Amino acid sequence: MLKAHLDQTHEGASRKTAEIEKTVSHLTGSGFLKTGDRVLDLGCGPGLYSSRLFMEGMQVTGIDISRRSIDYARTQAEKEQHDIDYVCTDFFNIEYEETFDVVLQVYGEICTFSEEKSDLLLNLIHRSLNDEGIFIFEVSTRVLRMREGLKNRWYVSEGGFWRPGRHLVLEEGFDYPENETWLNQYIVTDEDGTVRTYRLWLHDYSLETISLALEQSGFEVEQVWNSLLGEPYRKGGDWIAIAARKV
Repeated sequence: MLKAHLDQTHEGASRKTAEIEKTVSHLTGSGFLKTGDRVLDLGCGPGLYSSRLFMEGMQVTGIDISRRSIDYARTQAEKEQHDIDYVCTDFFNIEYEETFDVVLQVYGEICTFSEEKSDLLLNLIHRSLNDEGIFIFEVSTRVLRMREGLKNRWYVSEGGFWRPGRHLVLEEGFDYPENETWLNQYIVTDEDGTVRTYRLWLHDYSLETISLALEQSGFEVEQVWNSLLGEPYRKGGDWIAIAARKV
């Protein structure tokens, strides 16, 4: 996963450097992120956003469940003398109360949770924010999923996202339109015959459904874009990016 975060040839785990820099530039230029803000970067990975926010004068806490990614982020912060608090834990273990001015969650990780879990996460984020704090995030839409389509294929890899060594991947997709939910299933077989199955559930949103979820958790939508690059919102885009204020 760490290698995937840092790889500039694809966006399997993180967006490429140029887009990350444009995102930070847009959010600072639009005033949603400001010098001196206390920012919680949820799903920070190896610190690709956190480090840039720190350099913009913010106090940053980065959280990720991947030990290797957090270790890398800490090592880089030490080298660059960045005073960033990196924490290796699950999103659902956060216990902050009115601590942050902004919570940032990029690349639609909220979509990987069930409605019950995402509602719980929204409540934890709400509690962690100061009065009138901002939650900035993005979710994928069904348009993106329909465009990508259901995969049904197999391939042999000499080393890549799933394994460093040679392996076989069987990939199959399942659609549950009544719940706006998709399942991407990957069966990975190593050369020694070890077989592991990985299931990635994705719950997509429309502006109406994500706005309702936010309202029920005590947020008010303040700004909507088609991406965190600041593209004006239009219905039918692949992504919905939102700045929601705690009320």
